[in-house]
Amino acid sequence: MEPYLYYSMEDLISIFIFFFAVIDPIGTVPVFIAVTPRCSEEEKRKIAFRSTLVAFLVLLFFVVAGEYIFNAINIPLSAMQIAGGIVLFLFALTMIFGESKPDEEVKMTAGGGDKAIFPLAVPSIASPGAMLAAVLMTENGIYSFGNHPGVSSYRQCPGGDQSVL
Repeated sequence: MEPYLYYSMEDLISIFIFFFAVIDPIGTVPVFIAVTPRCSEEEKRKIAFRSTLVAFLVLLFFVVAGEYIFNAINIPLSAMQIAGGIVLFLFALTMIFGESKPDEEVKMTAGGGDKAIFPLAVPSIASPGAMLAAVLMTENGIYSFGNHPGVSSYRQCPGGDQSVL
């Protein structure tokens, strides 16, 4: 591979900060606590690992297939970048002025089912904003799968998110 196809450390740090802000692992902690009040430490570790793994797989799917899906339904990536910017702006506004992420997702815990998948993995860790960000940060025409910045970031995210939880 040519050297210009690889990302600099500045690019990787900026991508990490971008995904850290969008995924919001600190905001996921109250959801995790609300979902696991009666669980043992071992069960909590298993739930944290499973939810992080599922979120990783969901986001990896969007890194790999997101741009192809948009091309198949004839939505240009530039349109998604504009729409994604608007969605992320609205997401930021709700964080500032509206109901916080934990409040909404703690309400979702009342239903049955696997708590590691819903509400922890999706929509808390792999939120719609994170899925959109994964697609927007992917440039399949320029970068191969092996040197996607998203893939490099996601390789480290499961351990990072799990350590926060």
